Amino acid sequence: MNVHVAPWPNGHHPDDPRFVFARDVITGLTQQPKQLPPKYFYDETGSHLFEEITRLPEYYPTRTELKILRDRGADIASIIPPGAALVEFGAGATTKVRLLLERCRFAAYVPVDISGAFLNGQANGLRADFPDLAVHAVVADFTTPFLLPDAVKDMPKVGFFPGSTIGNFDPAEAAAFLQGARDILGEGATMIVGVDLEKAEPVLHAAYNDSAGVTAKFNENVLARVNRELGGDFDLSAFAHQAVYNRERHRIEMHLVSLKAQTAHLCDKSFSFSAGESIHTESSYKYSTERFQRLARESGWMPQAIWTDRDKMFSVHALTTKRD
Repeated sequence: MNVHVAPWPNGHHPDDPRFVFARDVITGLTQQPKQLPPKYFYDETGSHLFEEITRLPEYYPTRTELKILRDRGADIASIIPPGAALVEFGAGATTKVRLLLERCRFAAYVPVDISGAFLNGQANGLRADFPDLAVHAVVADFTTPFLLPDAVKDMPKVGFFPGSTIGNFDPAEAAAFLQGARDILGEGATMIVGVDLEKAEPVLHAAYNDSAGVTAKFNENVLARVNRELGGDFDLSAFAHQAVYNRERHRIEMHLVSLKAQTAHLCDKSFSFSAGESIHTESSYKYSTERFQRLARESGWMPQAIWTDRDKMFSVHALTTKRD
């Protein structure tokens, strides 16, 4: 069989996003065990699939966090200075941020996300619904340093990181993210973070192995994206979604498991898989409130407040850089 193998994109230009994507995929697939960075789930297709996940009956985090934001909105608003700029790291759909915008007197909103098309569409919707709010969309990888728009430079800063995305980082990466967010937001900033809590394993298993198969499509989309954008030839039908709970490390692990011995190609490289071998695509760490607050302190933040639902399924933390 003749296999078309795409060359490295754009002549190895290190600033080209396609080159960075290809480099990260190749680096991950040459490791043992194989892995892919979860940020590459979120092209436009992946972003829409994730929004579909959030509406599934098994997926408790979104509806539980939304209830906390609704029920405790006045408490959250009380710690946010008027005229602040709200900076959302990894902005997705605007459902959650609208709850803050309706309760708090923000002067500006800065959504930051790697998926430019999805981001700009959501930003346009907010501009229409909040005509007095200055919306400055920033297309960037929020896990790396980026510059805030000059227009918000002198405003108080409030970071927003909902959806338990902090759990997608291992603890060292989570600490690095929180330290980076502190540097970006500056002294005197506030940070609102959604954190998923430890709970019974059957609840976790159902949330990441939904009966409709949407999470499987979301997981498989990362390989579809490699094929679509980088010219790979991964056979999606030869990989299966798997999500399992690693009790020792307090995390759900998502994998794409090879259903047979096979070889895939990308950018003049070959990647061999044995039957049953997997690509680790995402982790979702679950925290106790004490462990997360300890992580925040070690990252230069001071815990200010915490809100949870009645069943202690999820938590929303307010952190500050101010010290008494």
